[in-house]
Parts: sequence; C-alpha cells; structure tokens
Amino acid sequence: MPVMDGFEAVKLIKEIRPKLPIVAQTAFSSIEDKEKVFAAGFNDFLSKPINKEALLDVINRQKEQKINKNLNFIN
Repeated sequence: MPVMDGFEAVKLIKEIRPKLPIVAQTAFSSIEDKEKVFAAGFNDFLSKPINKEALLDVINRQKEQKINKNLNFIN
C-alpha cells in the first residue's frame, strides 16, 4: 500500500472496528511471518498465490469463530 503497510492499517482498523476480522495476505509464509501477523492483530493469514480452497477455508474458519462467539455470548 502506498501510504501505509498492512501492520499500520490493521492497527488503525482495529481501533475503529475491533471485532472486524482482518486477513493478512502476503507472499511470505514462514512461521516467523505468521507469528508476526497474528501478533499484530490479524485474525487469519493467506499466502500468495491465493487459491480458491485456501480462501474458502479462511472464510469458513472466520464464520465459525463468529458463530461460536455469538453462541458463547448467549449461553
């Protein structure tokens, strides 16, 4: 991104919408890179090139987490 990187962006977004799921998309996929992504506040991770199956897995995982949080709130 020309103005800021994803780490700066996720910080600003989480200040405004803390419950909004944010998925990091990067060409780097080492264990250290993934740890850095999650430590920064991203909710999930996709490495490039993105394939359809991986994208659908992330979407479904985020949907399940939201459903589970809502169920825990009700109980």
